[in-house]
Amino acid sequence: MSHLLVLNAGSSSLKFAVFDRALAEICRGAISAMGSAPRFQLETADDQSEKHAFSGASLSMDDALAYVLKRLADRFPNLRIAAIGHRIVHGGVEFTKPAVLTSQTLAKLRELEPLAPLHQPYNLAIVAEAQKHFPDAVQIGCFDTAFHANRPKLQKLYGLPRALIDEGMISYGFHGLSFQFISGQLRKRFGCEAGGKVIVLHLGSGSSLCAMQNGHSLATTMGFSPLDGPVMATRCGTIDPGILLHLMLRKGMQPQAVEDLLYRKSGLAGLSGTSGDMQSLLADTSDDAQETLDYFVLSVSRQIGALAASMGGVDHLVFTAGIGENSAPVRARLANAAGWLGLELNEAANDSGAVDIADKNSRIGCLVLKTNEELAMAEGMATLLEQ
Repeated sequence: MSHLLVLNAGSSSLKFAVFDRALAEICRGAISAMGSAPRFQLETADDQSEKHAFSGASLSMDDALAYVLKRLADRFPNLRIAAIGHRIVHGGVEFTKPAVLTSQTLAKLRELEPLAPLHQPYNLAIVAEAQKHFPDAVQIGCFDTAFHANRPKLQKLYGLPRALIDEGMISYGFHGLSFQFISGQLRKRFGCEAGGKVIVLHLGSGSSLCAMQNGHSLATTMGFSPLDGPVMATRCGTIDPGILLHLMLRKGMQPQAVEDLLYRKSGLAGLSGTSGDMQSLLADTSDDAQETLDYFVLSVSRQIGALAASMGGVDHLVFTAGIGENSAPVRARLANAAGWLGLELNEAANDSGAVDIADKNSRIGCLVLKTNEELAMAEGMATLLEQ
C-alpha cells in the first residue's frame, strides 16, 4: 500500500503526518524550536510516542527534513510515499484548490512570498528538498487561501483604485485548511446546513476568524496578508495605515524594518514587552501583561461583531487551534464579551474541556472543535490523485 506524507514547514518548525490511501493516520509529529533548542516529537496511531532533544543550538530545515524522514524509515520500514503534500499559505488568485507543484507553479508561488514572509518562503523551500528524497513522488501544494476563494466579491474589496484591485490587491483570507476541516466537522454534526451562521475562531500564535454560512466562507479577518484581524503573538493585527506612513515618512524607517516590526516585533509580544505566548501572559500578573490580555479579548471581540454583522446574526461560535482548543480562561473571557449575542457559557463544561460549552439557556451554540489541517491536506491530495 502506498502512503501520503504531509509537510507543514514554518520559520522555526516542521510539522508532518503520514496517512494511508484510505486516509487513516499512521503517525504525526514535529520538530519545533529549530532556531534555538530543537525538539523532535512523534506520535503513532497506536498511541506510541517518541521524543528527542537535539544537542545543537539550531537545526536547518534541510537537516530537519532529513531527520524526520530517517525516523519515519526506521520506525515504519514498509512506508511507500506516493505523494507529498505541502501546506502553502498563499495561493493568490490562481490557486484555489490543491495543485501539482511543477516548476512553473513554484515560480508563480514565489512571486507571492512578500505577502506572507513568515510562511511562504519556508513552505516553498522544502519542496525541492523533498523532491531529492522522493524523486518519484508527486509534490502537491495545498493552499490556505483556497477555502476563501468563493466568498462574495464585495467581501474581497478594499477602497483602492480599481486598477490596483485588478492587479490582485484584494482580501484573500488565510487559515483556510483549518476552516475547511472545521466546516467538515460541522456538516457531520449538523448536516448540510453545517450549523447555519457560524463564526469560527482559529486562535493560536496566528489568529483569524471566519464567518461561515452553511459551511462556506462568507467573510474572514485576514485579508491581503496574514497581518490583518485580531492581535497575534508577534503580528500587529488590524492597524491604522497612517501609522505605517508615519513610521516611514516621519521616522525614516525603511520598508524592510517596518515589515519586521509588524510581523515579528508587535502583537502580544510587543505590547506586553515580555512574551507573545498566551500561557505565559495568563501566568503574568503585571499590569502590562493583563492589559495585553484585555486588548487581545477586545480585538477578537471587535472581529466577532463585524462578522456577525456580515451574516446578519450568529447561530454558533466555534473555538479551535492552540489557544481556542486549550485555553479555558481565554474562551471564558471571549464568551463573556459575546454575551450581547445571547451566548451564555457553561463554565463547568468549559473548564472540563467539553465539546459543547454553551449553557442550556444560551440563545446561540458554542463549541470547541479540534482542527486537523494535516487531514484536510490529505483529503485534498487524495481527491487530486484520483482525477
